[in-house]
Amino acid sequence: MELYTNLRAGEKGAWLSIGTYLILSSIKLTIGYFGESEALKADGLNNTTDIIASIAVLIGLRISQLPPDTNHPYGHLRAETIASLVASFIMMMVGLQVLLSSIMNLWDPIRETPSTLTAYVALGSAVVMYLVYRYNLALSKKINSSAVKAAAYDNRSDALVSIGTAIGIFGAIIGFPIIDTLTALVVAIIIIKTAIEIFWESVQTLTDSFDIEEAETLSVLINNVTGVIDLIDFKGRSHGNVSFIDVTVTVNPYLDVRQSHQITEKIESTVKKFNPYCMVLVHIEPHELAKAVDEDYHF
Repeated sequence: MELYTNLRAGEKGAWLSIGTYLILSSIKLTIGYFGESEALKADGLNNTTDIIASIAVLIGLRISQLPPDTNHPYGHLRAETIASLVASFIMMMVGLQVLLSSIMNLWDPIRETPSTLTAYVALGSAVVMYLVYRYNLALSKKINSSAVKAAAYDNRSDALVSIGTAIGIFGAIIGFPIIDTLTALVVAIIIIKTAIEIFWESVQTLTDSFDIEEAETLSVLINNVTGVIDLIDFKGRSHGNVSFIDVTVTVNPYLDVRQSHQITEKIESTVKKFNPYCMVLVHIEPHELAKAVDEDYHF
């Protein structure tokens, strides 16, 4: 099934993030120690927490691939959304940590002069993480994965943190350590904002919200299907990277079962053309009965 193929493809993004974070955190901690840069060491420690977030995304993608069972008739696709939620919490903790550290440095700025090499390591790390971010973002759009998108935003946040680290190191070298603090404050706000956005999107999915514009578009498409007289009910919800919609339509009451079934197939194919990852459940009602019921409730 293409859906599970996409989930397996999403694992590549998670593994790429894990491998990159392992390498960069090792380099930053080592160079930061010998280059006497507290900022670079802090950035390296930040990357170690990102390994945990990437592992959470990987686990979520793995669980999402499990087939439906007795307790999960719709499958385990929401594990991917839960992984995004976990990633947002980790990003929030990192953002708050950077923010708190920056505020403390306003009263107690870093005095030592770090090696210029540490600044170049931070810049190189920013470039690498930006490339990983672009790869994971493109992958998330291709496979419609919220977890991979969360990982991509985490990659972008780390690129920004590394840029802020480099600016701070250069500022310390030329004798203006306050630049480090101001840059870190901006970076912290960006990380926190991104974490809130991922958190909100995950919560919306877990509470069965559905995009209003998509619902309106699908309603118009279904109403225009040949044989459909009226769309009287529409419900939609997201389940991982899949959408489930339940619709009730009225048709000519004199159609036989085969003809009514053909209309449901037309509705399903129409929805699939608009969104290949959308599962449709169609309920057919005779138009005259629906009209009579409607009149009963309007006095």
